[in-house]
Amino acid sequence: MTQHQGPEASDGSAAEPGFAIRVAGEIGKIPADVWDRLARVEDPAAASESTGTLSDNPFTSHAFLKLIEDSGCVGGRTGWQPQHLVLEDPDGTVIGVVPAYLKGHSQGEYVFDHGWADAFERAGGRYYPKLQISVPFTPATGPRLLVGNAAGADVRRLALCEGIKAYVGQTGVSSAHATFLTPVDLAAMDADDFLHRTDQQFHFRNEGFASYEDFLDTLASRKRKALRKERREALSAGIEIEWLTGADITEEAWDAFFDFYNDTGARKWGRPYLNRTFFSLIGERMPERILLVMARRGGRYIAGALNLIGGDTLYGRYWGCIEEHPFLHFEVCYHQAIDYAIAHRLAVVEAGAQGEHKLARGYAPVTTHSAHYIRHPGLRDAIEDHLEFERREVEKRQMILAEHTPFKKCED
Repeated sequence: MTQHQGPEASDGSAAEPGFAIRVAGEIGKIPADVWDRLARVEDPAAASESTGTLSDNPFTSHAFLKLIEDSGCVGGRTGWQPQHLVLEDPDGTVIGVVPAYLKGHSQGEYVFDHGWADAFERAGGRYYPKLQISVPFTPATGPRLLVGNAAGADVRRLALCEGIKAYVGQTGVSSAHATFLTPVDLAAMDADDFLHRTDQQFHFRNEGFASYEDFLDTLASRKRKALRKERREALSAGIEIEWLTGADITEEAWDAFFDFYNDTGARKWGRPYLNRTFFSLIGERMPERILLVMARRGGRYIAGALNLIGGDTLYGRYWGCIEEHPFLHFEVCYHQAIDYAIAHRLAVVEAGAQGEHKLARGYAPVTTHSAHYIRHPGLRDAIEDHLEFERREVEKRQMILAEHTPFKKCED
C-alpha cells in the first residue's frame, strides 16, 4: 500500500503538503541506520516519567524488531503482520517511521481491548483486523512515532498521526492502537483525535545508591528486615545466582532458559509467544544488550530471568523455573535486577506489566499511556466514556498505592 498525502489526508483531516506515507511489509526494507537514527531520542522533553531520556531503547532498535521477524515470531500465521509506516519528504528521504502490525487478535499486547472487540462484534461490527503500533510482546514504554531529533519533529509526528488515520480509513480496519507511549508521542496523538488510556506498572528508581544496603536504608525498618529475610530464604536450598551477558551466554544457557520460558508461558498464556530461534538470534545479534539472571542448584540451572539493557534502564522481560523454591521468583526477577542496576548505575528498572507484589520490594507505581483511534463513531463514543471513568480509577489506585510504599515515612 502506498499513500501520498497532499494538503488533506484521505479521511479529510489536515496533513502536511508534500509528505508521503508508504507501508513496509518487513522492517528489512528500511535501512537499519535510518531506522535507528529516527528511533534515537535525545531530547529530555521526550522522556517518560519512568524511562529517563529514552536515548537508547533496545526494543525500538532495528535489530530487535528485525530478529522478531526473522525468527518467525511475527508474520505468517502469528496474527502479527508487519505494516511499518514510513514517512518521506518530497525528495523521498525517510524522515519518520512507525513500528506497526496488522493484527487478527489481541494477544501479546498487555493493554487489553478484548471487551471492546466482544461488544463491537455482538453489535454486528467487525473489530479485527486492527492496526497495532507497538513492540510485539513487550510492555515497555518507548518511542512509537520515530522522527529523530531534527528540526520539525513535531510536524513529522503530526504527519505520522495523519498517516495512521489514513491507513485506517483506506484499509477499512476498525481501529489503530498505540501502546506504552512516551509523553511526546501521547501529546501528538491526543491532539489529533486519538483517545487516551492509562494503566499502571511498578518501576524501581535508582537514586544514586552505592549498594543494595544503601537502598534498604531508605525503607522502613520492618520492610528492611522482611526483604533481608526473603533474600536469605530464596537461596537457602544451596542456590547460586549468575549474571550472564555478552559472550558468556551459551546455547546451553539458552536451552535451559527456553525450557523455563516455555513452562511459564504455557501456564500463563496457553502458547508462548517466542520460539527457540528468537533466543539464539538475540544472543547472536544483541549480546551486550542482554542480562540473563540464572539460578543454579546442584550443578544445573533451575530458574532464570531475561532482561534487556537500555541506555539508562534495565527492562525485565521473562521468567521461568523448573523447581519451585520460596521467594526465588522475587530474588531472580526483582532483587537481582536492583543489584544489577545499582552496580551498573542504571537509573530505572522496569519489571514488566502489572504486579502489586513489586511494591513491597521497592518498585513504585507509575502510570503508562496508550492512544486509540476508533473509526466507528458509536464504538468511539462508548470507548471514550469508558476511558474517562478508567483514567479516574487508575489515578485513584495510584494515590492509594503511593501511600503503601515501603519507604520511610517522616516519623520512621
